[in-house]
Amino acid sequence: MTITDTHTHLYSESFDDDRKEMIERAIAANITRFFIPAIDSTYIQDMYALEKAFPEHIFLMAGLHPTHVKENYKEELAIVEKQLEERKFYAVGETGVDLYWDKSTLKIQQEAFRYQIQLAKKHKLPIVIHCRDAFDEVFEVLEQEKEEGLFGIFHCFTGTLEQAQKALSYNMKLGIGGVLTFKNGKIDRFLSEIPLSEIVLETDAPYLAPVPYRGKRNESLYIVEVLKKAAEVYNTSPEEIAEVTTRNSREIFGI
Repeated sequence: MTITDTHTHLYSESFDDDRKEMIERAIAANITRFFIPAIDSTYIQDMYALEKAFPEHIFLMAGLHPTHVKENYKEELAIVEKQLEERKFYAVGETGVDLYWDKSTLKIQQEAFRYQIQLAKKHKLPIVIHCRDAFDEVFEVLEQEKEEGLFGIFHCFTGTLEQAQKALSYNMKLGIGGVLTFKNGKIDRFLSEIPLSEIVLETDAPYLAPVPYRGKRNESLYIVEVLKKAAEVYNTSPEEIAEVTTRNSREIFGI
């Protein structure tokens, strides 16, 4: 059984004291594929170091996170563009819109999001979307950019069934993580109405730890809790969930 964590920030400072051990714990539990989203240029060297340490397990993305879209965002996007021209990446992301922390940057967040979608299309890569308090604003950009070459993952999906169906209509799969295990997470109520072929699993470590670790540092090993909950929701075995979601991740990332 191979389990894929499609979204994990393993280079985070939260893991500085035990990164190697934490990754090895996950690998020992059959979690052997880790897809690593970018935040901004300050993390690039850490991401490359991670890939060098675990070359068979680590798959990198290039991108600019919406909460890091600041005055220098054009310089940051130029770095993303240069990275994509220089070496192999498996996705562009994470990108999107986040209005939880700062609504004043909406215009430039959408501009950066649109630019990264265009880079993804140019390089025939999936896009990995971050959306917080911003479904309408994300859908507005996707509506303008939709075409056959646009595909990817709606990371950390926390919306309604209607929003899930709309995300799927843009050729996105839904990234399902710890929120599925939360009592007030709500997505467990309708997830079974979404075909299993349309979801992938993720942790978003070190954030959003699933029950029973909620409130603690998340790590890739804890994806097992998301897997178990998804098996309950879909009324199938954890092995089936692992197999189908890993297959879905291969379809998206091409590996």
